Parts: sequence; C-alpha cells; structure tokens
Amino acid sequence: DPGTGTGVLAIGAALLGAKSVVGIDIDASALARAREEATRLGVRVRFVESAIDAWDSNADTILMNPPFGAQRHGADRPFWDRAFALAGRVIYAFALADSRTFIARRALVANAYVESVRAVPWELVRMFPHHRRARVPIPVDLWVIRTENQP
Repeated sequence: DPGTGTGVLAIGAALLGAKSVVGIDIDASALARAREEATRLGVRVRFVESAIDAWDSNADTILMNPPFGAQRHGADRPFWDRAFALAGRVIYAFALADSRTFIARRALVANAYVESVRAVPWELVRMFPHHRRARVPIPVDLWVIRTENQP
C-alpha cells in the first residue's frame, strides 16, 4: 500500500487474509497511528517510512489510494509510476475521475490491461488546513489494472 497514511488499505488487506502486507509512507506520525491500529486489530503489517521514489520491492498486488493531485498537480504520478514498475499481477487503486486519460495511457505504456474502471461514491472529509468544507463529494474511480496475463 504505497502512500498508506494511517494504513486503512494495508490493514484491510491483512484482515482479509493477505499473506504479507507492506504499507509505505513518508509521514512518521501517520505510520505510528497505522501501527497502533494494526496492533489493536491483531494483524501483521510491515509499515515502512520511505519516499515513494525509494520504494523498490515488487509486489503481487498493489492497493493504493495515492494523493489525488488536486492540490498539487502531478502528486499522484510517482505513485502510478512505481506501481506500474513493481506490480507483479494487479493494481487496485483509487483516483480522481479526471485522471482517466493519464492512467489509461500510463497502463498502455506499461503493457498493462485495464480490467475495469468504476465510479465510486466518495466523500472527502476535511483533514487539512486547505480543506474549506467539512465534507465534499468528489468524482473518484476504482481501477483494476492487470499487469500480468493480459488478454
């Protein structure tokens, strides 16, 4: 789970029975919260403090909710680049709906197969000082991209 933050996807994968789960983030305080939550739930997740560009371990499956790049254009790109470079089989990822062209092109360049793109209900909850409203619905897609055994 690159960009794991507080570990929601990584912990979820562990709860669902993934054999080995790694969450990667540069935010030490978010990782501390993730470790606490994993311990509380009794699951094993290895949380690594690292920049996404330094991540170089392959993974069968990548689950990610990268920065959407709305506040800082292109913030999501390093995550997608590393995911395509290191995914052994499949990428499951959330992205802003207006990123469709970028992600589809990146998948094509990576010789990956976009199995599905589905709009999902998403409500952004105020977490940062630049968030003005308590909650705001945003257009988000869930991507399933096969990086192995494409048709």
